[in-house]
Amino acid sequence: MAIVEIKVPSPGESISEVRIARWQVKDGDTVTKDQVLGEIDSDKATLELSAEAEGQVKLLVPEDTTVNVGDVVVKIDTSVKAEKKAKAQEEKPEAKKPAPEKKEEPKAASASAPAAHATPVAKAMLDEKGVDPAKVKGSGPNGRITKSDVSAYIAGGIKGDAVVMNGWGGGREEKRQKMTTLRKKVAERLVMAKNQTAMLTTFNEVDMSAVMALRDKYKDKFKETHGVGLGFMSFFTKAVTEALRLFPGVNGLIDGEELVMHDYADIGIAVSSPKGLMVPIMRNAERMSLAEIEGKIKELAVKARDGKLSIDEMTGGTFTITNGGVFGSMLSTPIINPPQSAILGMHNIVERPVAVNGQVVIRPIMYVALSYDHRIIDGKESVSFLYKVKEMIEDPNKLIFGAKEPGEVLLGL
Repeated sequence: MAIVEIKVPSPGESISEVRIARWQVKDGDTVTKDQVLGEIDSDKATLELSAEAEGQVKLLVPEDTTVNVGDVVVKIDTSVKAEKKAKAQEEKPEAKKPAPEKKEEPKAASASAPAAHATPVAKAMLDEKGVDPAKVKGSGPNGRITKSDVSAYIAGGIKGDAVVMNGWGGGREEKRQKMTTLRKKVAERLVMAKNQTAMLTTFNEVDMSAVMALRDKYKDKFKETHGVGLGFMSFFTKAVTEALRLFPGVNGLIDGEELVMHDYADIGIAVSSPKGLMVPIMRNAERMSLAEIEGKIKELAVKARDGKLSIDEMTGGTFTITNGGVFGSMLSTPIINPPQSAILGMHNIVERPVAVNGQVVIRPIMYVALSYDHRIIDGKESVSFLYKVKEMIEDPNKLIFGAKEPGEVLLGL
């Protein structure tokens, strides 16, 4: 009997413990090689645990248990699969008619149905909508429920009992669930940022007319040329990297009694995921074009949605941008992402009356906010930084010529 031991992999440096979030197989199930056995939850990411061989599994640790990196949590008896194959080969000569094979297919389907599980994204959608997983037919490997399966089920109409399960059905039920390791870590970091930094927020407003006109004019050609859509995030990222060059203190951090300044801009982009807020990092964003920024944002957002972000993709960062406007936020005071010293908050675009050359006109306006650590960034520096971002968004030519007018570049001013 050959036994394969499955050990807890390391999610990243400095992480010694993880939590068994859930098993996607039952004790005694027969699995195939590379089949997902379960999910492990760390303070930085959720990872999948896969079978290294085919055979019968023995689960050594129950769900919601904290284990050490390197612990053996699953054993796979590889001889079970081999025995089944041998029996199938012995019985095959006797089965002269194809009928028995046809009868076994429904059995296999019905047997696998109860064991079918959902992907992390699909599970979050099921929980959010209060849908019973047993009512959704999975199209993934081994009957696994995917995001598209849930979307198709919802589009077909959710039964009334699902709404009751999701609350507001007249009952007085309460549901308690343990915080994930990631959620606890996020909570700790946010409280630490509030308690250990001299956080202050400055605001401004940006007339989005020029950027919107530029985007409307070139968005189709941009997508045709580069294969990605042209959004506002790339303009703000480019403006931020140029403003950081002019005001390096906003790009720095405090390490003990030392100030650390960076000659590069690793920009964190806050994205929403089923697991909560994630902040993947774009390395050396100051050297990226608008198309490269848009492509990277799309790649990181998809990974965050599918729970595929690596530890390296979420580690580090010198500055963060968060866009609450996609959810309808008018104004907010974003919390610094430690150990960084500043974060830019974008908000929704609303047509507002503004004074231009003594006349009241309607313009698309976005309020922006810069939260910063006053221990390292002075008020003048923070206000000037945010105003420089405003200037470049309102005049996109300055994004091309390094925060200057084309004439200034020509004259060497």
